[in-house]
Amino acid sequence: MRTIRAAATGAVVMSLALAATACGGGSSTDGGGSDDSPKTLTYWASNQGASIEVDKKVLQPELDKFEKRTGIKVKLEVVPWSDLLNRILTATTSGQGPDVLNIGNTWSASLQATGALLPWNDANLAKIGGKSRFVASALGSTGAQGQDPAAVPLYSMAYALYYNKQIFADAGLAQPPATWAELVADGKKIQAKGKQVLGAEGANVAENIHHVFVFAEQHGADFFTADGKPDFTSDGVVSAVKQYVDLMAKDKVIPQGNAEYAQNQSVSDFAKGKTAMLLWQSASANLASQGMSADAYGIAPVPVQSGSPGVGAQVNSMVAGINLAVFKNTDNLDGATEFVKFMTGDEEQKILNTAYSTIPPVASAQSDAAFNSPANAVLKDTLAKSAAALPQVADESQFETVVGTAVKELFADAAAGRAVTAESVKAELAEAQQQMPAK
Repeated sequence: MRTIRAAATGAVVMSLALAATACGGGSSTDGGGSDDSPKTLTYWASNQGASIEVDKKVLQPELDKFEKRTGIKVKLEVVPWSDLLNRILTATTSGQGPDVLNIGNTWSASLQATGALLPWNDANLAKIGGKSRFVASALGSTGAQGQDPAAVPLYSMAYALYYNKQIFADAGLAQPPATWAELVADGKKIQAKGKQVLGAEGANVAENIHHVFVFAEQHGADFFTADGKPDFTSDGVVSAVKQYVDLMAKDKVIPQGNAEYAQNQSVSDFAKGKTAMLLWQSASANLASQGMSADAYGIAPVPVQSGSPGVGAQVNSMVAGINLAVFKNTDNLDGATEFVKFMTGDEEQKILNTAYSTIPPVASAQSDAAFNSPANAVLKDTLAKSAAALPQVADESQFETVVGTAVKELFADAAAGRAVTAESVKAELAEAQQQMPAK
């Protein structure tokens, strides 16, 4: 397994290295964009809904609206998350990609480093209403500090704890856990009633990263030094990763079978009433699409070590979200800019973020009454007070791959009954660090 992991990681690192040499940097005026094809755009959308077909039903009416207003036809492709990063990297090396695309906000700095994306300098931001339209926490995940953003925020999300009200009532639990110790203790009462406790996606590399990043924040640890070098084996990072994997290995609150989950099976388990709790990003629309009534579950902040969510060790979510980017070599630069303006306008922000149960990163849209539900209140409060951006460094996407895969291996060990010790966690993380680009 580890040899396969190294080969796969090498391919990602090589792709990024090629991209960096194939696409030069530069301003938005000298990046190769043109208006040679002013009547069409190609748009790669990330799979946000329960299926690609759901996304098409959400997006196509809006794209038709854009065409009616501008005369520009948008060719839509919804790309699964499992393929999206590699598709983007291939496009940066070949120059054959879409005009506009969704990117995970955690990839912003890595893709920025390729030089392939249009930088959103003050002049470009002015064309879509200006920087001040966007919420500060969302802008914090648009590229490396001190550089013009590589993308603009489209959807904002935060992690929350979703809990099944009936399962909690049956177990005699009056409220959701506020700390990890409480979650483990509650888990024993839930298991006594024959239910699974907490769902997870142990084989999903990105989900693993999101959670261990939060645990690291709660342990006062960082995966990178101040100058951007990987630091995966510090005591704090090791303790953080071990605590997360121990939810399966030691505490037994994550079912062993979840070590193989990678395609949102934990969400389906929760929607079907098999599992009492779920840690997920803005899950309401997904749960509704699977037939779960909003009255059947509650939403609470993700647990912390002690106290209540906030900054520093009280961080309980990464700043999750989707950004919208433009390839610099687009042959419809004006149209692409107009499309970004359309998608980040108040009207579309309300429509799209309502459809996906996400939070608008545009401040004026976020304040709309449509986003004042109890569920959104938890997410907005988390984004405002207790969420932190993943490291905005050029090697972030490699970090996601190698550390996320290391956590996957540790979950596999836990599921197989192999001991997960501080030493074995450190060894996995050391191997992951060796696969990072040399500095």
